[in-house]
Amino acid sequence: MDESTLTLLAWLIPLFPLLAFGLIVLFSKRDKKLSASLAIGSMSISFVLAQIIFWSAVTAHDLAEHPWHMAFDWLPLGDTPFQMGVMIDPLTAAMLFMVPLVCLMIFIYSYGYMGVGNPENESNERGCPPASGSVDPLASRFFAYISLFACGMLGLVVADNLLMLFVFWEIMGLCSYLLIGFWFSRTYPDPKRITPKVAGLKAFLTTRVGDVIMLLGLLLLFSQTGSLSFSTILSHETLEHLAHVELFVPLFGMVSAASLAAVLVFGGTVGKSSQFPLHVWLPDAMEGPTPVSALIHAATMVSAGVYLIVRMFPLYQAVGHGHNTESAIVAFIGAFTALAASTIALAQYDIKRVLAYSTISQLGYMVAAIGIGAYVAAAFHLLTHAFFKALLFLGSGSVIHGMEHGHHHVAHDGHDKGFDPNDMRNMGGLISKMPRTGWTFIIGGLALSGFPILTAGFWSKDEILSFAWHENTIVFWTLALAALLTAFYTGRQIFMTFFGQPRTKAAAHGHESPGSMTWPLIVLALFAFAGGFVGVPEHFPVLGPLLGGNPFHHFVGQVIETVGVHIPHHETAWAPVGISVLVALGGLTLGWLIYGRKPMAAGDVDPLKKVLGPVHTVLENKYYIDELYEILFIRPTVAISKKVYAWIDRGVIDGILHTTAKGAYTAGQGNRWFDKNVVDHTVDLVGMAVGRIGKSFRSLQTGQVQNYILVSAVSVIVFMAFYLILF
Repeated sequence: MDESTLTLLAWLIPLFPLLAFGLIVLFSKRDKKLSASLAIGSMSISFVLAQIIFWSAVTAHDLAEHPWHMAFDWLPLGDTPFQMGVMIDPLTAAMLFMVPLVCLMIFIYSYGYMGVGNPENESNERGCPPASGSVDPLASRFFAYISLFACGMLGLVVADNLLMLFVFWEIMGLCSYLLIGFWFSRTYPDPKRITPKVAGLKAFLTTRVGDVIMLLGLLLLFSQTGSLSFSTILSHETLEHLAHVELFVPLFGMVSAASLAAVLVFGGTVGKSSQFPLHVWLPDAMEGPTPVSALIHAATMVSAGVYLIVRMFPLYQAVGHGHNTESAIVAFIGAFTALAASTIALAQYDIKRVLAYSTISQLGYMVAAIGIGAYVAAAFHLLTHAFFKALLFLGSGSVIHGMEHGHHHVAHDGHDKGFDPNDMRNMGGLISKMPRTGWTFIIGGLALSGFPILTAGFWSKDEILSFAWHENTIVFWTLALAALLTAFYTGRQIFMTFFGQPRTKAAAHGHESPGSMTWPLIVLALFAFAGGFVGVPEHFPVLGPLLGGNPFHHFVGQVIETVGVHIPHHETAWAPVGISVLVALGGLTLGWLIYGRKPMAAGDVDPLKKVLGPVHTVLENKYYIDELYEILFIRPTVAISKKVYAWIDRGVIDGILHTTAKGAYTAGQGNRWFDKNVVDHTVDLVGMAVGRIGKSFRSLQTGQVQNYILVSAVSVIVFMAFYLILF
């Protein structure tokens, strides 16, 4: 296909999910099967179109130097109109391979998860999870929302400028709010536990903080360059200009425009990709349906934040060739987030929350990689992580689905009431009950742990660690410790969930999920297992030359080479490889020693809790950061809002309204007096006068013709006499 055809197909990729959203909302919302079919069908078409573009890009010769591009005039700005368009370069093509594929698997999984095809249950409450074996009353709405969500991410990936990216960025922000709070009527006996409705609002407001900072960065870039196009902003000439323009920033003095823009744009990533200190929304996003968790953590929201700084990587290298304060800030926040989140995951019991903190930690890996200049490694880990994290989240949803079915089975006998199907302490022994879910989950867990050679996570994580070994020792050891903890809590999760004996009757009666939920797990497991082989270092013995000498690095790395950004090339160092293998196997072994060798029985206290004591309590409560934010930000904001409300709304606005009302009432009273005493009195006097005159002349109406003739004759005589006298 020629370039114009391929760019036209790129326009259509986000269009089909958007079309499905419109059709479901307008026409098929009462037919849940049709709504699900429209969503899955549209995503399938987008997937096929994306594959056509990807394989065409792989075989293109000069795509990095001459990206495929199509744009149209959108907003007139003097002599140069602002354009909206699509751009396909190697990075875009790589993302188009991952995003539609993962989205399609999640869409298919959602068919079974939402119970489409199952009978309606009159006891199901709208906005609450449906009873086991029945369809969700709002399933059509769900498929409409996830279609719009996918449209947002796909549009963001193909966008050729930052404004168009920001538009789709905000579409995803809206969809995250709608989907996290999808079960808006759900409540819990524990008043401290956040509800889906509040969790959705928390996610929306927290990410808006980062979005506002990011928007300031876009305004700065536009004011300095007159454009938001990637091809313009990331050109060598523009980057040189931004690096030499000095701006005054209060408290910091004079800084370059490139430095300030890099920090401001990074604010969007901190919010969207849940980096410290705006990480607090992502664990609570687990209150949404599990497919939403998979979309947010793998294919859309958090991937968008990392994709942004990967795309803007040349901006971070514009000052000091990457050895600058801005890159150091990015590296520090990423590494700190990776380590802190992995420690919190050690003490979580909700199977989805463990994965949520794992996501925050892995995103920290990617952010730290950008900070130290590992552009290709960050992009590589972004893609591999999407596959195995989507697998893990969908697997956790399958586990919860099986636990809920088991609970539904035993609840009729009056047993096992009041339990939490997400709590790993209520599980155990599920590998025999749910073999497809269990073994695919284990593959995803091994990939997350970085199990050597055989999993995609090893190759992408190892590339980051190898780069950090040469560039930043502190970042390397921080990430290595985070990797050790990741392997340990992943082993803990696997052994607590799938091995040992069932710790509840619900677990004993759990069963495998339907095929629509398990087949996507198998597909994703294949990529979690083998997806990393496209990034095996070229100097790695046997596998490097055998697998093409790191084709991913050569394909994606050429993007920034065209703008003059130099990435240090390091020979394979065996020390970081050995450490990577050691921490992965060591963490998994430690998990087996504590949780696998002697599995927990019903009622047992977590062995780690015995060891850590009060530290475990701190970790379980997430370092009390939410409580700290409650004290520092939420309560003062609410208190100030109440004061402002009392002063402005009641004092000023209500005062003006009340004064205006009193003035209007007084004016009305005066008008009433004038109407009654002047207008009405005058009218009454006129009426009385007319009445009296009429009464006086009434006597002339005798009814006798003679009198009328006499009056007429006298009148004629008088008028004639009057005429003669005058003339």
